[in-house]
Amino acid sequence: MADAPSGIRRPAPDGGDHGTVTLLVDPEPGTRRPLLTSALDGSPRWVAGVIAAVQGAVLSLLVIVVPALGAYVATSADPANDGVEWFRSVRVGTAVWLAGHGVPPVIGGTRLTLVPLGVTLLAVFACWASMRRSGAATRAAVLAGTGAYCGLVVLLALVTGAGAGGALRGVLGGAAVAVTGLGLGASARPEAPGWRALLPGAAGRAPIAVRVGAGAAVVALATIVVAGAVLVLAWIAVGRSTVMDIAESLGAGGLGAIVLALANLLYLPNLVLWATAWLAGPGFVVGAGTHFAPDGTVGGTLPAVPLLGALPEGVPGLAVWMPLVVVAAGALTGLFVHRALRRVGAGRRWFDAPLAALVAGAGAGGAMTVLQLLANGAGGPGRLVQVGAPAFTVGLAVAFEVALGAVVVATVTDPVLHAGARRRWRSYRSRPAPTPARLDD
Repeated sequence: MADAPSGIRRPAPDGGDHGTVTLLVDPEPGTRRPLLTSALDGSPRWVAGVIAAVQGAVLSLLVIVVPALGAYVATSADPANDGVEWFRSVRVGTAVWLAGHGVPPVIGGTRLTLVPLGVTLLAVFACWASMRRSGAATRAAVLAGTGAYCGLVVLLALVTGAGAGGALRGVLGGAAVAVTGLGLGASARPEAPGWRALLPGAAGRAPIAVRVGAGAAVVALATIVVAGAVLVLAWIAVGRSTVMDIAESLGAGGLGAIVLALANLLYLPNLVLWATAWLAGPGFVVGAGTHFAPDGTVGGTLPAVPLLGALPEGVPGLAVWMPLVVVAAGALTGLFVHRALRRVGAGRRWFDAPLAALVAGAGAGGAMTVLQLLANGAGGPGRLVQVGAPAFTVGLAVAFEVALGAVVVATVTDPVLHAGARRRWRSYRSRPAPTPARLDD
């Protein structure tokens, strides 16, 4: 059996010999290709991960820097920009890219810790696409790529003057982006073994309720985020006139308007997560003295940002029932639990359905807490130091509401639970009544 490609020397049509042609031949018909395949012939697997990481970093950086350069070119004739060098726009674009990795820029002596999650998602997508196209499905490739990506983030942070603290935050943010993007990209490659093979035995050792509950938590979280995105679209549709008025007041036209729109899109995922906090009940703030929640709105004075013009100026009385949307997401999660446990069949316990529903609620609440922490931060000096939602309060609200809907549906629809409850009730009823003790005179 051949375990490696064979080199075959064939003469050229003119009778000469122009080298060796390498043919890739499967060892046997119907057998799977080897798991450890390299994107570059003869190179170690980790090299493919490094190349994919560099590609992802450069591509996502260019998407941010090129519009900044375009804005500089479009406004270079303005006398107000006299003496401003073109490289400054590159530094601004790089600072925005670093902000998406948790490296806060400093403006007016204030560190802007509000992470533009649009940049973060862009970087994750670029790493995913690069790894899926030219990487390798090995742990070595993912780890080497993560190291290379973190190195690039730290280098750019130091070049832009972020300091040691910014570089440390860049290591953490870069590692999170790279592990997520490169890991998902590696798992999407044709030769990838799947997550269960990457975590040998872990999935099988976990109880059924935990495995099903973890998958249900993903369903609940995705449903709530989609509901938040729909709510943001509704806000934009209702407040589009205010959004347009703010954009026109900034005087951006042509390329400047495009750059302004792109800048607002970078924070659109943050607004979606704030909308999920609004749906859950606790709401969010955009500066001290403001509060947006289903039970009322305190707008205050907001910065002249078109995206913030979509925030609701008031709420109808029925809005207090909006947390039922999260409960409905929990009910959908309960249906997922029911279907997943039905596929398990034998070997499950009678209380696995409500337990899996509780695990789903806890998982969704914990994940939402992390997302809200990522979406919060300081958006500017003064009142804007506080922007975002109370992460732990939102997480607890989501956990309770999802668990409520999931437990009700999973309990009502689970026949194994019903049968187990009936058996225990009959066993309880069939036990002989205790004989009362007699007191001797």
